[in-house]
Amino acid sequence: MKEIFQKLNKYEIQIRKAVDARMQGNYNSVFKGTGLEFDDIRAYQYGDDVRSIDWNVTAKGHGVFVKTFKEEKEQTVFFMLDVSASQTVGLQSQKKLDLAKEIAGVLTISAIKQGSQAGMFCFSDMREKYIKPHKGLNYAYMIVQSLFKLNPLSIKTDINQALFFGLNILKRRSIVILISDFIDEKPYENSLKAIARRHDLIIIQMVDPIETNFPKVGIVPVEDKEQGRTVWLNTSSGLFAKLVAERFNQQRNRIELFCKQNQVNYLAVKTDEDYVPQLVRLFKVRNRGMKSQ
Repeated sequence: MKEIFQKLNKYEIQIRKAVDARMQGNYNSVFKGTGLEFDDIRAYQYGDDVRSIDWNVTAKGHGVFVKTFKEEKEQTVFFMLDVSASQTVGLQSQKKLDLAKEIAGVLTISAIKQGSQAGMFCFSDMREKYIKPHKGLNYAYMIVQSLFKLNPLSIKTDINQALFFGLNILKRRSIVILISDFIDEKPYENSLKAIARRHDLIIIQMVDPIETNFPKVGIVPVEDKEQGRTVWLNTSSGLFAKLVAERFNQQRNRIELFCKQNQVNYLAVKTDEDYVPQLVRLFKVRNRGMKSQ
């Protein structure tokens, strides 16, 4: 575990320095409280936003008063990680699930270093691991250790059930980071929309090149890991290649369209690419969006 912690800490520092350099030190806002809570009432001052005027108090005739707010300090960053069998696609040393665990680990350490609470829910078609949100760097390391030692009990996927669990467990508005390849035949869009309305949702989709560019090696047995069966496919067929690419592109386009329509940050991470600069770009977009709010 020592090597894993060293690697994740190194990546976290690289991301923070890169975003600091590009965004003039505003990296902190990535995991900053997104909500505001009522603080006090004070007399109106020139330049105050008229939308903050408390008309009920002002109507009493003792002057114009405005509401003041303070940022919620207990920001929660909650990770939802798909650990089903479809996530084990990829090279022996570079599977989707391996990278997904690294990304979740890096961002967990980053969130807690920024003063947030962090928690995690790993799912297949059942609850594989739930870690309640909490603060402290030692807690972050405990989450990472639990994540890398996890051996899922089920090979199947149920994203809708996982989202329903998240909706019920998170009572306050949180940053929810959902990491999955989104390979699930069952519908989950309604639950995804519900969690996007209630929380600040970030979607990270794990992708392997074989899913869009299957090698032409003739008729071969292919294991469907989630169904637990083997099927024979003619990989040299032009129709087969077309169907594989079309199915993947339709799925990815559906996720991207959902994110655009629901103001959700989206990132596709490929197993043959370095995910660190991709996370930097994600944080850059989030910082820019928060500055404009």
